[in-house]
Amino acid sequence: MLSFSLPYEDLLTFRTMFISIFLEALPFILLGVVFSALLQVFVSEQRIARMIPKNPVLGVLAACLFGILFPICECGMIPVIRRLIAKGMPVYIATVFILSGPILNPIVFFATYIAFRSRPEIWASRMGLALIIAFSIGLIIYRVVRYPPLRIRAEHLYAQEDSGQGTPHSGGRTAKLTGFFNHMSQEFFEMSKYLLLGACITALIHTFVNTARLSAYGQGPLSSHFLMAGFAYVLSICSNSDAFVASSFVNVFSAGSLITFLVLGPMLDLKSTLMLLSVFKTKFVITLGALIVVLVLVLSVGLDHLLLR
Repeated sequence: MLSFSLPYEDLLTFRTMFISIFLEALPFILLGVVFSALLQVFVSEQRIARMIPKNPVLGVLAACLFGILFPICECGMIPVIRRLIAKGMPVYIATVFILSGPILNPIVFFATYIAFRSRPEIWASRMGLALIIAFSIGLIIYRVVRYPPLRIRAEHLYAQEDSGQGTPHSGGRTAKLTGFFNHMSQEFFEMSKYLLLGACITALIHTFVNTARLSAYGQGPLSSHFLMAGFAYVLSICSNSDAFVASSFVNVFSAGSLITFLVLGPMLDLKSTLMLLSVFKTKFVITLGALIVVLVLVLSVGLDHLLLR
């Protein structure tokens, strides 16, 4: 009978790394869940939609800035955006919310600052590149996308919203409190499972992958960016906690490739791709994904060579 056992030192390393990443990120997950539930239950989508300017440039800029005020990570942003589109928000504005909100919001900013408090160039670059990329893609979508990108027609979205099931904003105080706790618990379990998976995979990499070999790729001018882009897409870590995962690679990968991880992941990962495909047509999702990948890689590689070395 075959038996398999790991050296005690490897198990200890894995356990320490896993617990460290999870516990560092957990308070930010909880804080983000609370704010997300408050927004979901007590702030109506109509009120948010009325705050967006009609001018496309001003509208895109406003959407970027409003993203600073919305403490929702990418796990909860797409369902919220779907409701905003159902209430009449233009798709190009909604796209900016999807891209900017999960990075520019105060929870993620504070988490990134704590994770990289000794490397201010990394947290500042993350916020700056996210703003530039979201603004640029919003304008490109406005100019290029001339077809209806929604998988479900707008009138059907309105019908689903008004189907008689009620909204979180209607009802009395008891109904709102019930909706608040229901939303908070559902989103916490939804986000925490991705955090657990990301912490586990990261701990496995640190424990069993040859760090010297990984470092050879991690310092390459292009390979490091492609490798971290792949990690960001596959790991699908919530933006409330991805900075702590990235900080564990700070001595392995270049600063620019860490920016690639921190900007690309919240904008486009495996779970968000599946969620986008449930709302938008495949052609639109492919267009959006290509724009994100190209802009993130070009800007982060350029930043790596010009400023971060």
